Amino acid sequence: MSLPHAILTALLEKPSSGLELTRRFDRSIGYFWSATHQQIYRELGRLEHDGLIRALPTEQPARGQKKSYEVLPAGRAELARWAAMSQDPKPMRDVLLLRLRAAAVVGTEGIEADLRHHLTLHQRQLAEYQEIEKRDFGPGRDSAQDRIQHLVLRAGIDLETFWIQWLSHALDEFARLPAPE
Repeated sequence: MSLPHAILTALLEKPSSGLELTRRFDRSIGYFWSATHQQIYRELGRLEHDGLIRALPTEQPARGQKKSYEVLPAGRAELARWAAMSQDPKPMRDVLLLRLRAAAVVGTEGIEADLRHHLTLHQRQLAEYQEIEKRDFGPGRDSAQDRIQHLVLRAGIDLETFWIQWLSHALDEFARLPAPE
């Protein structure tokens, strides 16, 4: 149920076409809630059908021209209702942790290399988030919206920091494991 709310959020920030939304997802929301181009267009149709958004009027006939959408009052109300809901955290599901558990009983071949690969990916992602933080949340960015958006980015930074620390610890443990027989 969250994709329509992610789209409503993005459209309230700035009316956009489906293509523009896809690009914005790739650059921001997609860091924590991904969606394909097809999913976004399908959801735009549903949201429009449900009266939560509308295509902005154009000066020329719409045939072949991209449609930009804006949120209607019913869409804003739905997003406010959803944002105010209480929701329990989702249980963690991570395939790497499951593979480690399996490796404990069937052997660790290939796991250490994958841990190193994951470490590299998390280090890159952390660097990207830190660059975004430096670029977008410097001095003077203190509005309520800026502070809340920065909180979302800080969650990403803190999660990447956690994974880097945990993967480093896991690799230290692997270095101390006895050699396979």
